[in-house]
Amino acid sequence: MDKEKEFVSYVVELMSSTGPVHAKAMFGGHGIYREGLMFALVADSVLYLKSDDETETQFKVKGLEAFTYNKKGKIYAMSYYQAPEEALEDIDEMNLWANQAYGVALRAAAKKRKK
Repeated sequence: MDKEKEFVSYVVELMSSTGPVHAKAMFGGHGIYREGLMFALVADSVLYLKSDDETETQFKVKGLEAFTYNKKGKIYAMSYYQAPEEALEDIDEMNLWANQAYGVALRAAAKKRKK
């Protein structure tokens, strides 16, 4: 098993106390899902958590970077921010951050249903 897959397995195991979590390979990384909603992603062995206007400041205050990708020479940022290091080392911290990210995914899904 390569380093990336080991990291993804670790993240899924760490988040499993928040509910049934699974990973799905996508675009060279992995999406992290709970009840059909993607609320996190792993790229280059870095965990990113879904954010929105309500939660983005918490990531920025900690100096955490948004997930970006390059498409045809242009850099795009997504509404996913790097998980804080302490969340990767402590299950209670991860529960807080993962549940928050899942809440963002729920709000986004509810907005899509209203349209």
